[in-house]
Amino acid sequence: MKRIYLLFILFPLLPILGNAQHYGNSLGIRLGNNDLGRTVGLTFQQRISKRGTLEGILQSDFSTNTTAHLLYEFHRPLLSKRLNYYYGAGISFGSEESFIKDETRKEIIQTYGNRTMGTDFILGLELTLLKTVIAFDYKPNINIVGREEFFRGQAGVSVRMVLLDRKTQKKRQRQRRRANNQKDQVPFDQKLKSIFEKK
Repeated sequence: MKRIYLLFILFPLLPILGNAQHYGNSLGIRLGNNDLGRTVGLTFQQRISKRGTLEGILQSDFSTNTTAHLLYEFHRPLLSKRLNYYYGAGISFGSEESFIKDETRKEIIQTYGNRTMGTDFILGLELTLLKTVIAFDYKPNINIVGREEFFRGQAGVSVRMVLLDRKTQKKRQRQRRRANNQKDQVPFDQKLKSIFEKK
């Protein structure tokens, strides 16, 4: 019975899904949440291959944690090109708080302003409707330098506006290739002259 209700909900969305833009790049806001608190950030995603994107995230809790992340993500379709799951990895840098356990005093010491570097992983689900991309993700972080905790995970919701759709991006790439090819081509009369010129 639940499946029938789901079909009734999704059926009106099919025309929208069919007309949705397959994006080349997009910019928006990401809201993150973990045990330490919530963050607000900017997210920019650029398609660099048919199924690959680069995503940059700058996020902060406006108190003790501000981080920048760069991730390479692989996208795989679910049901249509507009609904897909993605996974990837990347690096992060930032200024974060850290918690150190003092076993002798039985207390936890908090430090902040620690310069950190780490490795990120990401797994998410993404839906493109018209010129809006809505994504839900889980982004674990493994600390390399600057923080006591080895692992931190963060769930996030992103809403991005499509700046350049995939069709326009491909058209621009073709125009650039054509322009480069024309630069590389030497006119026939110049080739002929170069043969008879004395060296």
